[in-house]
Amino acid sequence: MANFSIADLKALREQLGTGMADTKAALVEADGDVEKATEILRLKGAKGNAKRADRSTSEGLVVSREGDGRAVLIELACETDFVAKNEKFIALADKVADAAFAASAGSVEEALAASVGDETVGDAISNQAATIGEKLELRRVAKLEGENFAIYLHRTSKDLPPQIGVVVAYTGDDAETARAIAQHIAMFDPSYLNVEDVPEDIVQKERDIVTEISRNEGKPEAALPKIIEGRVGAFLKQVVLVEQSYARDNKVQVKKVLADAGLTVTGFARIKVGA
Repeated sequence: MANFSIADLKALREQLGTGMADTKAALVEADGDVEKATEILRLKGAKGNAKRADRSTSEGLVVSREGDGRAVLIELACETDFVAKNEKFIALADKVADAAFAASAGSVEEALAASVGDETVGDAISNQAATIGEKLELRRVAKLEGENFAIYLHRTSKDLPPQIGVVVAYTGDDAETARAIAQHIAMFDPSYLNVEDVPEDIVQKERDIVTEISRNEGKPEAALPKIIEGRVGAFLKQVVLVEQSYARDNKVQVKKVLADAGLTVTGFARIKVGA
């Protein structure tokens, strides 16, 4: 009989998050050597990672960190909502967010290379994937620099961690309104801050589309320029934050809300799990 106790089995399971059968088999193979059993389980998990490479990761959570004039927002993805609310997965996400913030990472590549303990974030995610038994993926990282930050993390389901995260960088003193703007962004998902931020090719593409639609509707040629510009303007009101109708009062635009509160948004990031 292998030289290990029930306490050894329980401790190893809690450490790695592995199943009872796999953990017991590894301890038997290692003749009770916990360190060797850990290696066996991680090697087995690593092989599983390769097999899971093509699987979809549509669940997960968002985590943010802010301070010292910068904020970081990350999305850590997994395959199932069961894992998304797993304590070990949530703890891993916190470690990843801490490491990404400490490294001032502005991309997935930079965050994966950041240090967490005596390993990289990339290694930590791979090792946890091996023990959890699902594909785990750091899908997105956003970094903002600014004077002040409003952060809003939204739960789409009460029994799951936050799955929509918004960070707003702003100047001004009205933190309550800034948070309300973050909530607005979570709901209405603008793509750009100001009209001038919209690339000209995007505007031109929309203009071409509405031109064709207007002509197909049989609109008078003389009236087309005004109709087209009106429809392009309506498009900009959908995708530009300051042009959008405010979530709490659709009779006013976001830019008026900001002006009345003495706020200037200098940047924002929005991440929705799986989007």
